[in-house]
Amino acid sequence: MTDYFVHESSYVEEGAKIGQGTKIWHFCHIMPGAEIGERCSLGQNVVVMPGTRIGTNVKIQNNVSIYEGVVLEDDVFCGPSCVFTNVLNPRSHVSRKDEYRQTLVKRGGSIGANATIVCGVTLGEYAFIGAGAVVTSDVPAYALMVGVPARRVGWMCRCGERLHLAGGKARCERCDSAYQEGEGVLRPS
Repeated sequence: MTDYFVHESSYVEEGAKIGQGTKIWHFCHIMPGAEIGERCSLGQNVVVMPGTRIGTNVKIQNNVSIYEGVVLEDDVFCGPSCVFTNVLNPRSHVSRKDEYRQTLVKRGGSIGANATIVCGVTLGEYAFIGAGAVVTSDVPAYALMVGVPARRVGWMCRCGERLHLAGGKARCERCDSAYQEGEGVLRPS
């Protein structure tokens, strides 16, 4: 008896670890060696490869592939059809499995629909990647990133609201959290 839900059209291979309360919806494939935490939701057509780790309360929307080397910490949101890679210079006739690079999405990060996260980068805590952005380098915590290639255009509160800085300080209009910016970094104050 499992303490998680798997839709009858999905396939969870032996050796995958699935946390309590997780829901795996239509046409998903979870490979052996994949680790998925508690209370996660995997939308339609999600593939989770071996050697991946997904934290607690992660939401992965439809048509997302979590490739080997990808780590999603707790409370991460992956929008529909966002893309992760694990090799920088793939060729079908050259094996590059020994060149997989780790991609880390830290706690609370959000990735918009159709965004691409090039392997080997770290998305800081509560970073917010806009729809369609292409992330090619590390992203600071709380950064709002848009464009191709993605560039920082602002800061986001951990509750998901855009912050408006004045004199290097900001207070969230929704949750009243306070932040301070210094040397290109935003920190709660």
